[in-house]
Amino acid sequence: MRKLHYILLLINFISILSCEDVINVDVNTSDPRLVIDASLNWTKGTNGENQTIKLSLTAPFFDTTVPPATGASVTVTDSDSNVFNFNEIGDTGIYINNSFIPVINNVYNLTVVYNNETYTATETLTSVAPIEFIEQKNDGGFTGEETEIKAYYTDPEGVDNYYLFEFIIPSENIQSLEVYDDEFTDGNQIFGFYSDDTLETGDELIVRVSGISERNFEFFNILLQQTDDEQGDPFQVQPVTVRGNCINQTNPNNFPLGYFRVSETSSATYTIE
Repeated sequence: MRKLHYILLLINFISILSCEDVINVDVNTSDPRLVIDASLNWTKGTNGENQTIKLSLTAPFFDTTVPPATGASVTVTDSDSNVFNFNEIGDTGIYINNSFIPVINNVYNLTVVYNNETYTATETLTSVAPIEFIEQKNDGGFTGEETEIKAYYTDPEGVDNYYLFEFIIPSENIQSLEVYDDEFTDGNQIFGFYSDDTLETGDELIVRVSGISERNFEFFNILLQQTDDEQGDPFQVQPVTVRGNCINQTNPNNFPLGYFRVSETSSATYTIE
C-alpha cells in the first residue's frame, strides 16, 4: 500500500506539471503622461547654484526602461523676477542650471513646455532645521537584529514645519523616504528614524532632511502609504493616481505626474559602527 501511495503521488505531481500553461496578461495601456521630477535642494553650506530637473514619460507596466521627455523648454522664475533656464544634457531628459539663486521664503514658478503643452507649478523655498547628531542602535526591530538610526534635529517653536527625510545607502543604490510634521513635537528635539537588517559595520549612510510645504507633505504621505510593502491589508483601498502640484495649462485633462519642490536641505554622512 505504501508503494501504491507513492506512485499515486508521483502521478499527481506529473499531471500537475503537464498542465502548466503560459498565460498572457493583457494590461490596459494609455497615452504616456509627462512625469516632472523637479526637486530643487539648497544644501546648507553651499551656494545652491547647481540644480537639476528630470522629465520622463510613463511607460507600459512590463517595460523595463523609463523613456525620457526630450526637447522640452524648462524655466524657473523667482519672486525677484530672476529667470533660470534649464538646459537639457543631450537627449537624456535631464535639464540643468548652474546659476540658481536660492532665497528662503522666495516664491518660485516652474514652467515646462513639452509637445506644445505648457505645464506650471509654484512653490516657496522652505527652510529646515539642521541635523545635530546621529545615534545608532544595533539590536532594534521586532527580532532585535536590525540596525536603527536616529537623526536628531530641533523643531522651531511656534511654526508649522514639515520634513522630508532621505536615507541613502550609496553602495547599494538604496533610498528610503520618510515624512514628518511637528503637530505633536513643536519646539522639541526630535529625530528622523531609519531601520535596516542588512547594514554592516563600515557601510556609509547619507541622511538628508529637507523643509517642505504642507501640500508637499500630504503628497509624499499618500505616495509612501501606497508603496508601503509592510501593509499587506487585503481590504485596503487600491492605489490611485497621486496628483502633484503641476498643472497642464493647455490641456488640464492631460495632467502630469510628479512634483515641483524647492527646499533648504541639511545633509550628513554616517558610517555604520
